[in-house]
Amino acid sequence: MTDIKSMGLYRNVDRILADLKASGFDDDHPLTVDDLTRFDQYHYEGTSAVDDAIGFLQPGPGTHILDVGSGLGGPARYIADRTGSQVTALEIQDDLNDTATSLTARCKLDGLVRHINGDVLEGPVEADMFHGIVSMLCFLHIPDRARLFDNCARALVEGGVLFTDDYYERAPLTDTEKADLAEKVYCHYVPTIDRYVGDLSKAGFVQVTTVDKTADWTDFVNDRLEQFHSLRADLGHRYGTETVANLDDFYTTVAGLFNNGHLGGLRLTARLGS
Repeated sequence: MTDIKSMGLYRNVDRILADLKASGFDDDHPLTVDDLTRFDQYHYEGTSAVDDAIGFLQPGPGTHILDVGSGLGGPARYIADRTGSQVTALEIQDDLNDTATSLTARCKLDGLVRHINGDVLEGPVEADMFHGIVSMLCFLHIPDRARLFDNCARALVEGGVLFTDDYYERAPLTDTEKADLAEKVYCHYVPTIDRYVGDLSKAGFVQVTTVDKTADWTDFVNDRLEQFHSLRADLGHRYGTETVANLDDFYTTVAGLFNNGHLGGLRLTARLGS
């Protein structure tokens, strides 16, 4: 099985420091959440998607949110900054987690955001602890949905809610598409919508709703690729040629997958309980 670092997006994560330096922020310069949002949102549609998550989760002072697959901590910091909620950011990749922890401290949000380097499949961070779970394009890396959703359910208080953006299979994927997903996106399982809803229901989630995001995300990944190509020369000086080549390969692959029409984008919300 391929390693998650087969994804070009997840290599040289310190490139965010080069982005910040190009924006006038030295390595020890204090930051705000808004200084970072151009660079720390690895998912689609940036903070607009996180605003949608906030609208559903309704976090605020006195609530506790779990971010599964928190990456560089962008969504976690944004939620905490905008709402005052406590957020636990769970990230399996140690380099992403370390960088995220440093960025959160520079934003002086370490009183609200706790970073943990860990695997959701190893069990909930704490049982019956969280009022909501958010996960932005992380579940696609986790084929064991039964174990994943059971652990998510165990982490939530009764009536707690889940918000996730993820992939789904709109039409049968070709062998080439399956290989690209596995090798370039570290995605070995792409369910249909019905299968996805069924997996959540088996774990005790109810009121499962779905929104098809395919058209929006197709536009997003194509725009991202076009913008990347327009900046490629400058980014080559900033990141180095190997990192730029890795990112180009990743962005091109993902755009191609969506343009083929078989891969879909899905937003799911659900509540734990009867």
